Parts: sequence; structure tokens; C-alpha cells
Amino acid sequence: MNILSPSILAADFKNLGQQIADVDSAGAQYLHIDVMDGMFVPSISFGMPVIESIRSATDMVFDVHLMIMDPIRYVEEFARIGSDIITFHQEAADDPQAVIDKIHSFGKKAGIAIKPGTPVSVLIPYLDKVEMILVMTVEPGFGGQKLIPETIDKVREVRSMLGDRNLTTDIQVDGGINDANVMTVVGAGANVIVAGSAVFKGDAMGNASKFLKTMGN
Repeated sequence: MNILSPSILAADFKNLGQQIADVDSAGAQYLHIDVMDGMFVPSISFGMPVIESIRSATDMVFDVHLMIMDPIRYVEEFARIGSDIITFHQEAADDPQAVIDKIHSFGKKAGIAIKPGTPVSVLIPYLDKVEMILVMTVEPGFGGQKLIPETIDKVREVRSMLGDRNLTTDIQVDGGINDANVMTVVGAGANVIVAGSAVFKGDAMGNASKFLKTMGN
């Protein structure tokens, strides 16, 4: 089954609780939470207090995407406040395996992400160590960008690498996904779909429902 993970980076923060309830009611399974530190990416988003405050609002899977330098420093805290999946960037970690091990030590699922310019080969040591691989389909750090077409080939490469090893690891895509191109990335092998503006701009419940219907859910 394909999974929709609406990104609250694009939500209306004065109505955040209601918008989370809307996408939950529509059937979205995950909630994508982008944490940016202003160093690994230029933007600064939100951190622990926001995640902790919305944890009681829903039982959706909290899909937390750390766009921060040296992510191992904060794994314990993000686990404590209710993250279910903690994804970090290969490019931001000196020892990716240590980060994966620490995430698992708190009983959480681990994801590893790569930026559009990073070769998929860097993922080879971790293919059987993580529960999810995130292929960024835009440069991380800003919402509302257009999908970079070349990244679709990277999704295909990752799915092929997994298939060669008889692995069914989730592949997530994030950036510029809308109902017009979602089946292209699904066809390439992605099964966890992050969508921000395409869900939260306008009728969040209706947009999420449309996405799920398009994906065959």
C-alpha cells in the first residue's frame, strides 16, 4: 500500500491542530515533520516544542525528517517526544551507522535521506540497516519547489538496489509532489509520498483524499 505523509511545513500554523485532524480524517497515514537548523539547510523551521505539543492531537505516525547537522545529538530527544520514524541525512552525519543504531536503541524506525546531487551509491552500506530511504526530489530547505525530473531515476536506482538484495524497504520521496506527478514517482518505486503545498494549500481534507484516491488507496 502507498502511504501519504502530508508535510506540515506547508500547513497554516494558526490552524495547525485542525489541519492535522483534517488530513487524519482523510486517511493520511503519516505526518511529515521537517526539522531544519539553518546550517545543513538555509531555513529554520521548528523543533521539539511543536512536535511535543501536537503529539496528543493525533495517533498518526510521526515521520520526522531531520535536516540538521550532526543529527545524533538530538535522536534521544526526538524519540522521547513521540517521533515514530526518524530520518536523517547521510550528508549530515559523520557516522551514519551510529545514528541508525541510536535511533533503533529507542525503539524507533530509522530512515536515511540523500539530496538530489548525492549519488545513490552512498546508501549501499545501509540498505539493510534502515526501514526507509528518503530520496529528496528537490533541494532540501524550502517548500513549494518543483520536482527535479532527474531524481525519478534515483528512485528507480534505489528500488533496483533493494530488489537485488531481496529487500522491500520503504522509499520515500519529498519535494514537488502533486496529484499530477505522484504516480510517476510511485511507478519508479516510491511508496511513501510526502506532499506539502499540494495538500495544505486550500482544502486539506479534500486534497489529501484526492491524493489517496489517485494512489489507489
